[in-house]
Amino acid sequence: MPLRKLTPLIAVALFASAPLQPAAAESSSWFKRADPPAKSKPAPAKKSKANKGRIKTAKRTKADAEANGQQPQNNAAYQAFDQGKYLTALKLAEKAAAEGDPAAHTLIGRIYGEGFGVPQDLAAAAKWYTRGAELGDINAMFALGLIAAEGRGVKKDLNAAAQMFEQAARKGHPEASYNLGLLFLKGDGKPENPTRAAQLIQYAAEQGLAAAQYDISALYQKGVGVEPDAYEAARWISLAAEQGMPAAQYEYSVMLLKGMGLKKDVHKALGYMREAAEKGVAGAQNRLAYVYLEGVGVAADKTEMAKWRIIAKANGIPDDALDKKISELPKKELLKAQQLATNWQEKRQVNPLGP
Repeated sequence: MPLRKLTPLIAVALFASAPLQPAAAESSSWFKRADPPAKSKPAPAKKSKANKGRIKTAKRTKADAEANGQQPQNNAAYQAFDQGKYLTALKLAEKAAAEGDPAAHTLIGRIYGEGFGVPQDLAAAAKWYTRGAELGDINAMFALGLIAAEGRGVKKDLNAAAQMFEQAARKGHPEASYNLGLLFLKGDGKPENPTRAAQLIQYAAEQGLAAAQYDISALYQKGVGVEPDAYEAARWISLAAEQGMPAAQYEYSVMLLKGMGLKKDVHKALGYMREAAEKGVAGAQNRLAYVYLEGVGVAADKTEMAKWRIIAKANGIPDDALDKKISELPKKELLKAQQLATNWQEKRQVNPLGP
C-alpha cells in the first residue's frame, strides 16, 4: 500500500480537521482532540527504534492531561464560559488576567478569536495569546502556533509556528508535538527530519491523539523515520479506528480483510468498514458494494450492492465493473436500490456524522 497523504497541519484542538470550524463552544476544555472521544485508554509507550531520542516531556497531572495545560487560578471565568455566559466569562477573565493569571489571557484570546459573545477580533486574540504564552501558558503557546501557521490575525509564519509548537511540545502538549512533527516531516518551519518527525508524532499518538495514531501508522507502513513494521502500522491504525476516525476505520478494515500485519478477521473488518461507509468515506462505500456483491462475510445482496455503489458513485468513486453489474439488475430491484440510496443521503443531510 502506498504511503497515504499524511494529515495536513491542522488546528487539532481549536478547529476540527476539515473543514476548519470552531471546536465545541460549550466546553472550556478546548484543547482536547477534535476526533470523537476515545473508547480506550491511550496506548502505552512501547520500546522501539522510534522511541530512541524521544523528547523529554514534563510530567502532567490527570487534570493537566485532560486540559493539556494549566488550569486558571480562578475557575469562575471558565465556569461561566462552560455555561455559555461569554460576556461574564470575559469580564471575569479580564479581572484574573489583571492579576497575572496566564490561563485567563488564553481564555480571553479564545473568546475574541472565535467571537464568543463579542465581534471576532483576530488581532486582539493574537495579543492575548502572546501575553499568555509569555506568562508560560502552554495552551497559549499552542494557539499562537496555530494562528501563525494559518495566518489568522497575524502574518503567516511557519518558522514562528514551529517555535511556538516546540515550546508547548517541550511541556508535553500532544497536539503541539503532533503539529511540530508534521513540520519536521514536510521541512516547513523546521529542517526536514523524518526521524524527529516520527518521534514527535508517536509521542502524540501515545497520548491518544487519533490523527497522530493514523499518521504514525502510515510512517510504519513505509518506514519513514522508523523501521518498516506491518504490526506497528496495524496496531496504531487500530487505535485510531477505535476512536471513531473514519479514514482509520476504513484502512483498518482493509488490513483486517487482507491480514496485513495482523490476523485476518472478516467479521471485525466489516464492522469498521460499515462504520466508515456510514460516515461518508467513499472508498468504504464502494468496497462495501463489493462485499455485498461477492457475499464476503454477509449474504450476497445485489440490492445492497447497488445501493452502496450508487452512493459511492455520487461521492466521486469511478468503477465501471460495478456500474455494469447495476445496469444488469431488473428494473424493480434497481429502483429499490436507488430509493435506499436516496433515503441514506437524506438521512446524512440530517445527521452528517452518521449513526
